[in-house]
Amino acid sequence: MRPLISLVAGALFGGGLFVSGMTDTRKVQGWLDVFGDWDPTLAFVMGGAILPMFVAWRFTKGRKPLAADSFPSLPRPELDHRLITGSVLFGMGWGLAGLCPGPALASITYGGIGGLVFLAAMITGMAFAPRVGSQLDRLAATA
Repeated sequence: MRPLISLVAGALFGGGLFVSGMTDTRKVQGWLDVFGDWDPTLAFVMGGAILPMFVAWRFTKGRKPLAADSFPSLPRPELDHRLITGSVLFGMGWGLAGLCPGPALASITYGGIGGLVFLAAMITGMAFAPRVGSQLDRLAATA
């Protein structure tokens, strides 16, 4: 049951990315270009994702999910060096390439060589992230 739910959720997510324009790098870069030719339409995409999740988190208290023992706990609301570094790197990659992990996977079939290069760079970054994270932890502990 869980693989089927995952497949349906992934297909719905990928379809939503495609329909909303999140796989179009020009649209994403237009959203990020607030001082130039700004395209505010992705704000509706973000709102369309944030609002239902806000409601869903409120309704999960005391309930059991369909395909798991429990819902995941809310993330810790603290800012640490890992969150800040990851956010900066994510934002730089998103701004430069116009893609983030979900749309990158959704666009590999039509993104051309640029999409494949981004995907390779993303996978390389994911492979090195634990090692770099350990180094940052050591630096933070000595500071």
